Amino acid sequence: MKQAKILIADDEAAITTGLSAILEDAGYAVEVVADGQKALDKLTVDRYGVVLADLKMPKLDVLALLRELQERQIPTEAIIITGQATVDSAVQAMQQGAYDYIEKPLNAEKLNRLKALIPKALDKYEVQQKNRELASKLEGLTHYGELTGQSESMRSVYQVIEAVAPSSASVLILGESGTGKELVARALHHKSDRAKGPFFALNCAALPKEILENELFGHEKGAFTGSTNEKAGAFEMASGGTIFLDEMAEMPTDIQVKLLRAIETRQIRRLGGKREINVDIRIVAATNKNLQKAIVDGELREDLYYRLAVVEIDLPPLRERADDIQLLANEFLARFSQQNGKVLTGFEDAAWEWIMSYHWPGNVRELKNAVERAVIMSRSSTIGPNDIIPRHLRSGGEMPAALTIPVGATAAEARRQLVLRTFASTSGDAARTGKVLGLSEEDVRTELLTLLNGAGDASSSTAPADNGAELSAPRAARRQEPVATPARAASKKPSSKKGR
Repeated sequence: MKQAKILIADDEAAITTGLSAILEDAGYAVEVVADGQKALDKLTVDRYGVVLADLKMPKLDVLALLRELQERQIPTEAIIITGQATVDSAVQAMQQGAYDYIEKPLNAEKLNRLKALIPKALDKYEVQQKNRELASKLEGLTHYGELTGQSESMRSVYQVIEAVAPSSASVLILGESGTGKELVARALHHKSDRAKGPFFALNCAALPKEILENELFGHEKGAFTGSTNEKAGAFEMASGGTIFLDEMAEMPTDIQVKLLRAIETRQIRRLGGKREINVDIRIVAATNKNLQKAIVDGELREDLYYRLAVVEIDLPPLRERADDIQLLANEFLARFSQQNGKVLTGFEDAAWEWIMSYHWPGNVRELKNAVERAVIMSRSSTIGPNDIIPRHLRSGGEMPAALTIPVGATAAEARRQLVLRTFASTSGDAARTGKVLGLSEEDVRTELLTLLNGAGDASSSTAPADNGAELSAPRAARRQEPVATPARAASKKPSSKKGR
């Protein structure tokens, strides 16, 4: 970035002349104005990385100038020049956003301090300017690579990808199943200098240990029974590009040791091989597991975690991206309508009501599958609730009723009512109830027993032992407030049917 200019605002000619000469000799482009209003006019029409402003200026003092800059969102870093009697005002100016202040008289010591401050202030300005340009670029963006989303949480993801992609740092992508972790990995690859190189994706959970090791590192001829030819592994095939290790926390620990060494040395040895092979790769890994628990349980090596998680990207679940659900649903509708040769104009209101209120435990993947199924099954020009709602979530062919929770109800009461209503809509299937609500089957049965006990005391002698689960409302429940409380059903014993 071209070095930003410096603006000096002071009505003392001796100060402006001296400062200009010193800063120009240091290689800076400098302009001078004699009052605060002229400084504001200059800053409005041109970009200045730093403004050196006298605290007491004609027409507009520094505090008023800072207020105007903030209101108009004009970027610059202000260094205040102040006398000893006005140091308190200079501190106040810093509280309003000024970078720092210098006291008069400007002797050699003060000027040296000023010359040290200016590069730091310019660095801060340039970093913030890049962030502003990136934010402006991403503002209103609905697509980023193969990713779709315009919510604030997704724009934050785009910003991290944009920042980290040009580097060679390893990246660890965290998120629930179906949130699009591989799409993030592909975006990192295509935005990097390695975009012309290969992108090699490997699911560590889908392969047995022996096959996974072979896929990663390859083998030499005769390395094991049946190996009649040599074979290059992912590290060799992806050299010059990116390896994406999906579900990396499922990798056996002895392979984790070899992976760690390969990342650190950028060298691998094939199975049955004796020579080291140099590789030029970038590692992007992903998992939906709780990594801290995996480390404690000995499933994941802590040193490998720190090597992979130089930068972490946390993908939000779909239920926390409400602003994106409609955008995604419409995009999937257009895509699958075209693929299936159908003309569908949109979703009926009742279908939208269900789409926007459903918990989506399978995230974007589940929404995509639901819309594709609805397009295939639809027999009209629009998608109705019976097209989009899976059969196992329907109750008597009708859309699940809305639940209303009155103001003043406790989280525990809200949770119990939600469990009861969902339990009824699944025809007494505790397993399906848990899946819809994001709870375990045991949690569902605990809530139902609590209702049967009448007092709402889960520690009663007839309730199961405390399993450590909190009785706070699940995220799905919190997203569906407010509601009219259904009739109390504590006196009605729920079905004893086993979850299917």
